[in-house]
Amino acid sequence: MNFLWVKTNWIIKKLFSNYVWDIPNNESKIFLTFDDGPIPEITEWVLEELKKHNAKATFFCIGNNIEKHPEIFKKVIGEGHAIGNHTFNHLNGWKTTTETYLANFERCKETIQQFAISNVNSKIFRPPYGKIKRAQAKAIRQSGYKIIMWDVLSVDFDSNLSREKCLQNVLSNIESGSIIVFHDSIKAFKNLEYVLPKILAYLKENNFVCEVII
Repeated sequence: MNFLWVKTNWIIKKLFSNYVWDIPNNESKIFLTFDDGPIPEITEWVLEELKKHNAKATFFCIGNNIEKHPEIFKKVIGEGHAIGNHTFNHLNGWKTTTETYLANFERCKETIQQFAISNVNSKIFRPPYGKIKRAQAKAIRQSGYKIIMWDVLSVDFDSNLSREKCLQNVLSNIESGSIIVFHDSIKAFKNLEYVLPKILAYLKENNFVCEVII
């Protein structure tokens, strides 16, 4: 399926209940996630912004980027953030055979284990583009992984989207339990650089707590 709307409605969450869309709680916890890293300078900038607000996040990493930038990957872990699998080559599940897709998933899993500074028991996966076939999802879940989707999509990756609209996408939809998607990528940075500091300030002012997904 492909899930690219800003706010995920309850019907979709119910229809695809095998995926994690949000994490309901009564403690004002929300879950910031960053896809597609690690990327030099950008991921490091994100880490600095998170540190300013004592916020934790979950990074869904591309295996190929981990191999290219292992020190940044290790820094993400070292600063107390969670790691998720985002395939090795950012594959579109709809356009990939199940065999190839699962092999790419496994390669990313092995890369995470290889470069982690400590034993990272990462059992979370996010399909690139939100596009994954039923058989692919079933096999990944059967291997013990949770498939993490989202409650709020910032759409920061859209270069045609104004940074103000990107900010509003998030601010108008945040609620306790929300899983929010950003991207620590070159393409998204124009919007992310403007939006993330404002979101973190808003969350702090409104007594939200940013936690990792495990």
